[in-house]
Amino acid sequence: MEIVRETKYNRAEELKSFDETKAGVKGLVDSGVEKIPRIFHVPKEYSTNANEANFDIPVIDLGQGVDQKESVEKIRHASERYGFFQVVNHGIPVCVLEEMLCGIRRFNELDAGAKKLYYTRDVTRKFVYNSNFDLYSAPAANWRDTFFSYMAPNPPKPEELPASCRDIQIEYSRHVMSLGFRLFGLLSEALGLESSRLFEMGCTDGLTFLGHYYPACPQPELTLGASKHTDDGFLTVLLQDQIGGLQVFLNNMWIDIPPVHGALVINIGDLLQLISNDKFKSVEHRVLANRKGPRMSVACFFSTSMMPSSKIYGPIKELLSKDNPPKYRETTVEEYVTYSFTKGLDGVSPLLHFKI
Repeated sequence: MEIVRETKYNRAEELKSFDETKAGVKGLVDSGVEKIPRIFHVPKEYSTNANEANFDIPVIDLGQGVDQKESVEKIRHASERYGFFQVVNHGIPVCVLEEMLCGIRRFNELDAGAKKLYYTRDVTRKFVYNSNFDLYSAPAANWRDTFFSYMAPNPPKPEELPASCRDIQIEYSRHVMSLGFRLFGLLSEALGLESSRLFEMGCTDGLTFLGHYYPACPQPELTLGASKHTDDGFLTVLLQDQIGGLQVFLNNMWIDIPPVHGALVINIGDLLQLISNDKFKSVEHRVLANRKGPRMSVACFFSTSMMPSSKIYGPIKELLSKDNPPKYRETTVEEYVTYSFTKGLDGVSPLLHFKI
């Protein structure tokens, strides 16, 4: 009788083999894969189960005619309690949002050969496309491909971006920068500070653009679109399509953030939690894999990221007192984000490393 031996699993080799295809998760789907490779399997301790909860993240109207004091109070409440809120009437036309999602799709559905020209792990490139920035360090690979660019303070030249998404990426980023100035003014007031305080500190100095593409997954129960994590910038502006899958961890359960047509999801980043001395919360979130797809989203992080900077950030002095001493040591954005990037999405907040 012939004995069939199970092939030994060599994770390092399989990761390398997947990476060297330069085709990402989209390439696996295009090849007709019916069982997802083991490198994507989530460890048992990282449950993919969803919780049912009758709970809604606040939706805040930023339209003209809305009382600003009321908006500030709603943002303060959401930032302290949930770390997340959605905004409508934010000033970015719906047609721009829809075209941005189309741009993500156009790039990711280019001919495989054309896309491979952009595939790299060199984060100094003006346009970086790959699958899983932490592919070699994370407990499990995510069912997701991504491209990113630094859109401020030194954006790429137009010719350095793919034609498939170039114009809309530039236009959308310009709109997000404008919205960011407004949001940081409201957040400053929500902290009890002058409206210009966070702007003057440099919270709007940088903008990192990430376009995510989550192909349909044949075994979504075995993997995740994005493992649980917090965002390492000051603030994130997220555009998601109508498929859904984004969840936030609150009250010891995973809660859906359902898509709202024309809305943008806003969440507090680690650096804003640090400088607010824990007044505002950077909350864990994740994205479920889905049999539907592809799902598209755009995350814009207000942060100078790993760009060289000597600017020091610590808890804002005006927020401190004898009863509320600083909880974090001072750091630079570059140090913080480099630590977070190197660590990868391992389920542990980088903030713990900077606690006093």
